[in-house]
Amino acid sequence: MSTHPTTAFGIDIGGSGIKGAPVDLRTGEFAADRVRIPTPQPATPQAVAATCAELVASFDLPADAAVGVTFPAVVQHGVARSAANVDTSWIGTNIETVLGEALGRTVIAVNDADAAGYAEARYGAARSTTGVTFVATLGTGIGTAMIADGVLVPNLELGHLEIDGHDAETRASDAARDREDLDFAQWAERLQRYFGVIEDLLWPDLIVVGGGVSKHHEKFLPLLHLRAPIVPAQLRNAAGIVGAAALAAGHGRPAVTN
Repeated sequence: MSTHPTTAFGIDIGGSGIKGAPVDLRTGEFAADRVRIPTPQPATPQAVAATCAELVASFDLPADAAVGVTFPAVVQHGVARSAANVDTSWIGTNIETVLGEALGRTVIAVNDADAAGYAEARYGAARSTTGVTFVATLGTGIGTAMIADGVLVPNLELGHLEIDGHDAETRASDAARDREDLDFAQWAERLQRYFGVIEDLLWPDLIVVGGGVSKHHEKFLPLLHLRAPIVPAQLRNAAGIVGAAALAAGHGRPAVTN
């Protein structure tokens, strides 16, 4: 009989809300309705940890359920190396230790874009793809993730590539489209340049595009001409929770870490 867990818990920490749900690891679907609690202000480690504990306590979870947390920062071996939309006191803090002590559980922390990207690779738009999948979320910036044969390569931050003398996300993010009042054809020219550079660097087998604007994918994805297929993300707002839960259960993690 299989000893692999079938359920894990995912928490998605954002600047305005902290959301969580148990995830059926066989399907990538929520095993119960998601709960959302407003992010405390200021979003210090102690305040966020208390909110996460409140969130988890609202579910009847097995004592050994794995817990994964997405965090809006570069997360290196559990430690926040940056902070976006949370208090700067997080920088240098071990997220896994702080939240693990508050929850009384083992916690795995991962960058939010990495979690969403991994969810798409395992359960979403890239679930049948082998080789290299590149996932980009187009929003205020450009979040990126790469999964190679089922293993997440963390913290690539490829939205900050310098292309033609510019930080890529200042030209090709959805925020740049809004700010400069670009139509989809004009924006697609910038996306073509961005994804063309990504292709030359990584040679992905598939590119997945997420973010809120992906619901309008038919207006810009067909305008792109790349070597790899490029498709819209499928999991939308569930991706962070699902990816964090799957990674916490041991999926998608390298066999050897430093």
